[in-house]
Amino acid sequence: MSELTVGCHLSTSRGYAAMADDAVSIGATTFAFFTRNPRGGNARELDADDVAAFLATCAGHGMGPLVAHAPYTMNLCSAKPETVEFARRAMREDLGRMEALPGNYYNFHPGSHVKQGTDEGIRLICEGLNEVLEPGQRTVVLLETMAGKGTEVGRSFEELARIIDGVAHDELLGVCLDTCHVADAGYDIVHDLDGVLDEFDCVIGLDRLRALHLNDSKNPLGSHKDRHERIGQGTLGLATFQAVVTSPRLAGLPMVLETPQDGLSGWAAEIALLRQLATGEEVA
Repeated sequence: MSELTVGCHLSTSRGYAAMADDAVSIGATTFAFFTRNPRGGNARELDADDVAAFLATCAGHGMGPLVAHAPYTMNLCSAKPETVEFARRAMREDLGRMEALPGNYYNFHPGSHVKQGTDEGIRLICEGLNEVLEPGQRTVVLLETMAGKGTEVGRSFEELARIIDGVAHDELLGVCLDTCHVADAGYDIVHDLDGVLDEFDCVIGLDRLRALHLNDSKNPLGSHKDRHERIGQGTLGLATFQAVVTSPRLAGLPMVLETPQDGLSGWAAEIALLRQLATGEEVA
């Protein structure tokens, strides 16, 4: 099996080069970061020297594809026109900035339709993506699987497939599968990971699966709650994550932790744990 490409969500607060150094220090071979404040607002200007140092560190340590994350407030299918306009502007700006980090991914939550209905939500998401995506861009945009909380769009593989089908340049789209979210949405990855992957392949196509978020869940199957837990300490359990990191169908994909931690040491421990699980070794 190929070397596990695993990391966690890191902060850009001290700059991109420092973030890459943090990744190296905890044994990560990929990582995620917010393209701007997760609650929205304007993005900071990129510093060319900082980006150059960042890219050099990533290349020197064999980092796999990175998974940038859009702000949580970005809702392409809001009922408020000003919110939709912000989402389109933010995504356009973020994808422009991602051209300085070519070959990586830009992950986003499809949005919440806010009682407009799923059909209208999907229509607005497709309209926004068709406006923003540019042929030839070097960043693939990832739709994240959602838990189905409230009026979230993307709670099923079918909803994600409908979005992909409605976008002209669908070669620029992929999917990020979040283990907590899909379980909370009702997909039983604990007892039938291969069956869930078969369903994903049938509805969307496994070639669209480009990254994973590895999170245990505080809640039972189908709860639609979206509460992350540390690996092995929730309802998914260590055996599920061992199945994920040893699955040949998922080999080579970047796997990013978003578990609740107090600092880098917690993620370093979880990265080491996942690497241990990937060997097939039993973990107490």
